[in-house]
Amino acid sequence: SPPPEEAGPGGAPRGMVVWCPDWPVVAAAAELGLAVTDPVAVIEAGEVFACSEEARRDGVRRGMRRRDATARCPDLVLADHSPERDVRAFEAVLGAVEQVSASVTPIRPGLCALAVPRRFYGGEAEAAAVVAEHLVAAGVWDCRAGIADGMFTAEQAAKQAAPQESVVVPVGGSRRFLSRLPVAVLDDLEQVSLFRRLGLRTLGDLAALPVRDVATRFGSSGAWLHRLARGADARPAGARQPPRELDAHGGFSPGL
Repeated sequence: SPPPEEAGPGGAPRGMVVWCPDWPVVAAAAELGLAVTDPVAVIEAGEVFACSEEARRDGVRRGMRRRDATARCPDLVLADHSPERDVRAFEAVLGAVEQVSASVTPIRPGLCALAVPRRFYGGEAEAAAVVAEHLVAAGVWDCRAGIADGMFTAEQAAKQAAPQESVVVPVGGSRRFLSRLPVAVLDDLEQVSLFRRLGLRTLGDLAALPVRDVATRFGSSGAWLHRLARGADARPAGARQPPRELDAHGGFSPGL
């Protein structure tokens, strides 16, 4: 079990989520040999799936049609979306994080979680700084960390951090931290649309509803989102099994 200083409510370990924004763009730029300051957009089904900060400055946005994006930014470099490329490139991030922590949980390319190794580095913010140092050394400049009692809250905290910085949510402070966030941060478009039509604009509005009423009105999926909004997501960050390095040897007779 984790030491008391590393535990949240109920003794659950504190979690850190590391977020690398615009990861499909980062992976595509690395493959094409582009700089991080170049305007780049990743295209899927004729629309912008992700774009770089430089492209956003020229008005490019996710969901924009290819033609409209290039009209806004004539220097825009386009790349087709490749999930395999995203996963392959993210291995470098996972490997760098595993130098700091014995375990890491990939959530999706650009996002991973781990138990906070604070006792080895003198604190939670200090542990996040060490993770950032390893990622920068691996060539990932825009990396951000969030630390909280649960993975959902930690992810939202990471998305409010500055590049190479962290946001630490105090122990027991998840619900208060989440309360001001819009319901749009929940990854369920249908339920979010319904919440908005009912006048529920923030996670605090949703969390204030009685648990039984939410389960009756919105079903199991709504009950889970209500649990997230209350900061009650205590899923542990499980460890992945790093891929083994395999060598194959073949003998030829006579020799080649």
